Amino acid sequence: MALTASATSSFSVALPDEHATRRLAIDIANSLEPGDFVTLSGDLGAGKTTLVRTLIRYLAGDAAIEVPSPTFTLMQIYELPQFPLVHADLYRLSGPAELAELGFDDLPEGAVVLLEWPDRADGLLPPDRLDVSLTLAPKLKLEFRHARITGFGALAPRVDRMAAVRQFIAESGYSEALRAPLRGDASTRSYERLALGDQRVLLMNSPRRPDGPPVRGDKPYSAIAHLAETVVPFVAMANGLQRLGLSAPAIHHADLEHGFLILEDLGDARVVSGDPPAPIVERYETAVDVLLALHAQQLPDTLPVAPQLDYRIPPYDVNAFLIEAELLLDWFLPRLNAAIPDTERGSFRALWRELLAPIIDAPPTWVLRDFHSPNLLWLPQRSELARLGLLDFQDAVMGPPAYDLASLLQDARVDVAEETELALLGRYVRGRSRGEEDFNGAAFIKTYVTLAAQRASKILGIFARLDLRDGKPQYLRHLPRVWGYLQRSLSHPTLEALNAWYIAHVPALNTI
Repeated sequence: MALTASATSSFSVALPDEHATRRLAIDIANSLEPGDFVTLSGDLGAGKTTLVRTLIRYLAGDAAIEVPSPTFTLMQIYELPQFPLVHADLYRLSGPAELAELGFDDLPEGAVVLLEWPDRADGLLPPDRLDVSLTLAPKLKLEFRHARITGFGALAPRVDRMAAVRQFIAESGYSEALRAPLRGDASTRSYERLALGDQRVLLMNSPRRPDGPPVRGDKPYSAIAHLAETVVPFVAMANGLQRLGLSAPAIHHADLEHGFLILEDLGDARVVSGDPPAPIVERYETAVDVLLALHAQQLPDTLPVAPQLDYRIPPYDVNAFLIEAELLLDWFLPRLNAAIPDTERGSFRALWRELLAPIIDAPPTWVLRDFHSPNLLWLPQRSELARLGLLDFQDAVMGPPAYDLASLLQDARVDVAEETELALLGRYVRGRSRGEEDFNGAAFIKTYVTLAAQRASKILGIFARLDLRDGKPQYLRHLPRVWGYLQRSLSHPTLEALNAWYIAHVPALNTI
């Protein structure tokens, strides 16, 4: 593997059989992002068709999808879950002048292009691209191939990461595993299920979070909001939760530097069912009981990760709460073509500071932060609280216990009926009251509605940002639900002044 001053990185790999070619195709598939350009070169029969067919079927999540060679049709377009993919074959073209006839000027937005026989497009290839070169090795055996993968320009670092993940999988003993992608979240993390014999594990591929532009002083949003930059917080929290008898996934192998983990596979059983999904009340009750168990004890703010490496859980401080709430102003309001003057931003922040002050001063606990249905699994073979599997807790902070309860009971992706929310909120309050003589239920509910309103404001901004900045409009379908949750919380008398501000400055979603 080599990285040169011309921003080129490459590695070579021996492919002794078709299975090895398919493994390489999956590595390439996992590296692709919308708009990427991939060239594939090699003699006839070098294995380009096998590689492309595996790559497309893997991304489609369908091993039976028809993937014909485009040698005669010249171009095939596939609408895949992550992006459109264009498979083109220039073998029958005599030169670059004929490319216009293929329609390369009118490709779907964000399409990934796989281009065979790129020498026919000499001089027209983009400077940022991935090249896969396959060569025969007839002196070894008929099916043996050599492959060289090269990243040019902006794709050079991704080739480095591809080589690193291949090495990690090999060192973990799963090179021969069958691999299947899992639909990820809105982050840069990706997941695969690895199956080797009767073993089932997950591969987490979590590249270091890059710093964004400064938004307050010299700090980016992620630093102010205390978002995890590496897998170290995940490892720390997973081990900490397990020590408490809770079902976070066990970590079998870890590369903390590159952000690769082999995790226990907790399965697919969810705490919701139906279409559209709705809470399974028994499982939500167990989730509430897990929070009660966590909040009944004093939890440390520093956790061991590895020899001579500890992790300190950051505090959920006022700046973190405010930068999250202001996502409503920065992204949701612009999406509604609404704007506010700087003076009103100041009044927004002042209202939130006043509401948050007593909450922040209270004794903190672990806030897992995304404690909601996408990150909760059901493990019926286990008993009591261990039946609830926990995921996606790397952004945990030390903060108010009501936050995770609000995350659960006002799930951004699932309709939680108001009567269900109130029943489960009552279950939590009764549980705390039984265990703590000085627990103030009325004060807790005030904190709960405040944090629920803050979280809803944040999520409205995040989903609008995913659409406007990241080109992910699929999250917009959740906006009406989150807006409804926000109205529930703002209707509480303790939030009267905040509600008046929202009524004055945030257009009702159903009127846009």
